[in-house]
Amino acid sequence: MNWDPVTAVLFDLDGVLTPTATVHMRAWEVMFTRVLDQQPNPMSPYTDQDYFAYIDGKPRYEGVQSFLDAHGIDLPQGEPSDPPERQTVCGLGNRKNEIFNEVLEGEGIRAYPGSLRLVEALEQRGIAMAVVSSSKNAPVVLSSAGLTERFPVLVDGTVATREQLPGKPRPDTYRYAAEQLGHDPAGCVVVEDAVSGVQAGAAGGFARVIGVDRGAGRQVLLDAGADEVVSDLAELI
Repeated sequence: MNWDPVTAVLFDLDGVLTPTATVHMRAWEVMFTRVLDQQPNPMSPYTDQDYFAYIDGKPRYEGVQSFLDAHGIDLPQGEPSDPPERQTVCGLGNRKNEIFNEVLEGEGIRAYPGSLRLVEALEQRGIAMAVVSSSKNAPVVLSSAGLTERFPVLVDGTVATREQLPGKPRPDTYRYAAEQLGHDPAGCVVVEDAVSGVQAGAAGGFARVIGVDRGAGRQVLLDAGADEVVSDLAELI
């Protein structure tokens, strides 16, 4: 790829820089399997496709609501302060976060080697970089992977809530990250593995949207608006 006209790169985190998607997927699977098992009528078991169709890339509570809607399960919204055991959308979201943190603390995480190579190559070129993640766990994931100091700008779920930015597939979080870096979106590249994130990049007036196929499917990402799709970010060096 020709990086000469690019001034900044805006990375999603989970599934792009770090394999946290596998930790997230496991946490969602554990939680929603329990939810489905508790329903009065038998329901189809939770699958990885549920993750990609309803959850991937979305803010946590929106992912919960999307899954519940798709399976005809009606729960009250509740409040973000709901304890993990409460049967509300927010309670389930907090329960998933609790499971995720247990797995991350026990096992830690490392950046994808190819992603780290691209980050190092962009640093050498003097190209600015930011992380844009729907997750409120992004700071601890970056820290665990030893990536915190490489990204002066982080727009995560906490920042989006504070700044009242709508989440992906809206482009607002990505555009805000470009603004915080001091770069025009027209000179920025968005790197995403989630359909909702690719859609956000495609809607934001960015120079290019690169999809990373970690399971969503190459054609699916292209159809969502990716300009090109790779399986490893080292392909872009």
